[in-house]
Amino acid sequence: MDLTAVANHAQSIRHNIIDMIHEAGSGHPGGSLSAADIMAALYFGGIVEYDSTHPDDPDRDRVIMSKGHAAPALYATLAEAGYIAKEELKTLRKLGTRLQGHPDSNLVPGVEVSTGSLGQGLSIAAGLAAGLKLDKSSHHVYAVLGDGECEEGQVWEAATFAAFNELNNLIAIVDQNGLQIDGPVMEVCEVGSLCDKFKAFGWDVHEVDGHDLQALITTLQACKDTTSTKPQVVIAATIKGKGVSFMENQAGWHGKAPNDEQTAQALKEIDGGSVRG
Repeated sequence: MDLTAVANHAQSIRHNIIDMIHEAGSGHPGGSLSAADIMAALYFGGIVEYDSTHPDDPDRDRVIMSKGHAAPALYATLAEAGYIAKEELKTLRKLGTRLQGHPDSNLVPGVEVSTGSLGQGLSIAAGLAAGLKLDKSSHHVYAVLGDGECEEGQVWEAATFAAFNELNNLIAIVDQNGLQIDGPVMEVCEVGSLCDKFKAFGWDVHEVDGHDLQALITTLQACKDTTSTKPQVVIAATIKGKGVSFMENQAGWHGKAPNDEQTAQALKEIDGGSVRG
């Protein structure tokens, strides 16, 4: 695995997130940027098994973007992986596009589930994981959640179900950037320690720097290789707006498009940043 190549993919994902949201005039840059390294690690770090030329191949892993407002991160990743053309990213949120503001599995190859209503993705992922178990499949299901999303009660119903059914083929990744649309998670509805909560619900818990690609890949691989019967969760500490200085740790960039000047500055920072190897 070439870590520099993975870093290049992460950089390209960030560039395209900013570019497509600016072109659309709306979207969610903050939470998309915080998830960019997670998505790059999953798809280009040798973790997810997929074939973009056969997106419905039953012999594949499944990735659920539970925090559906981060659709730009998902679309940019799918374009990097060859599911869709990069030129199509410019059609985000436009009339007649396949690239809706929240992902539509009926329109876009590689989108496993239509998401957007927060809290539902882990339940769907748990159901998929249970189905794979019944089919004696060796494949895995990955669910990317937000930390604000973990305020939803349905997340914990799914967590209970997954632990009870010993779904060790289910790997959840929490993009813990500490912010949601109304401000800091700890001020909106404090969820406490997600590590302690998931442990209490019967999961194996892993903590990682969500912007350290090597650490992400190593941790995700350990989840895949586990001999435990428990479902796995990776709590990834991230920065909302990561890679763009004026967006970092700013709740105001949860759902706002940059203007022309801001876009130019953002792309300069992303493209001028050193590639991590």
